[in-house]
Amino acid sequence: MEDTAVQPEAAIARPRSGLGKRVWRNKWIYLMILPGLIYFIIFKYVPMFGLVIAFEDYKPFKGVFGSDWVGLDHFRRLFTQPDFWNILANTLILFGMNLVFYFPVPILLALMLNEVRVSFFKRFFQTLVYLPHFMSWVIIVSISYVMLTMDGGVINELLESLGMAKINFLLSPEWFRPTYIIQVIWREAGWGTIIYLAAIASVDPQLYEAARMDGAGRFRQIWHITLPAIRSVIIVLLILKIGDVLELGFEHVYLLLNSMNRDVAEIIDTYVYTAGLRQMQFSYSSAVGLFKSVIGLILVMAANKLSKKFGEEGIY
Repeated sequence: MEDTAVQPEAAIARPRSGLGKRVWRNKWIYLMILPGLIYFIIFKYVPMFGLVIAFEDYKPFKGVFGSDWVGLDHFRRLFTQPDFWNILANTLILFGMNLVFYFPVPILLALMLNEVRVSFFKRFFQTLVYLPHFMSWVIIVSISYVMLTMDGGVINELLESLGMAKINFLLSPEWFRPTYIIQVIWREAGWGTIIYLAAIASVDPQLYEAARMDGAGRFRQIWHITLPAIRSVIIVLLILKIGDVLELGFEHVYLLLNSMNRDVAEIIDTYVYTAGLRQMQFSYSSAVGLFKSVIGLILVMAANKLSKKFGEEGIY
């Protein structure tokens, strides 16, 4: 008698197409991705609909669909503003300082931490350099204020004790950029070492043993083994960093900004806040934000294409 019982596995309809088979085979992986995908759709892609107000004279009481359409008027206003090019220059200068002074620091720090052989000291120094990342910019700037203020600040008291004149670090335009980049390095360099240390940990130890047998010292091992092994990670993080060319962080700069250093400290992020929230120019600030995002996207694509020409994988 023929057995007509249906096996449990056969009771589930299996997809026949190639794509469907791959999805079904990796269904649990896609299920794990689902929460993150939902997050990005709801909080990243759906709000992009609001960019339409950059082409309108948006009035809250009229709404998005009731406001008058003005086309590219806000972008024309942006590019003809007397202060726009100065603000853009300030943003690019701070980004350049981030790229030149900050970006190499986590790499150097990871290389140095990797050379510490005593595990206790290695964990201690790792904790020490990671700790500032968990402080808000308010705390970082407040600590800097206590150290740099002319009224009892540690640095100025030290200068005075050495017979030197006090320096107004907080209000002086020429000291804004050095103060900014030092604070960025202090807060973020330790956290940035995590990825590089993970990449270094994946290097095959036999390569170092072979190099030592050939007489290579520590510096030659770093130059010929460690750095080439983590080169792809460095390239990917550099591409992502270039994408943030106009994204320097509103909170940090705003806390350092004052009427005395505004000519060198005003950047696009603070300008969007001033125009959008304080002056209630929602459409104009949206146009500025859209301009910033488009520039970042173009630079990421250009940097990724350039990295592929040099034989790297890039980010896509």
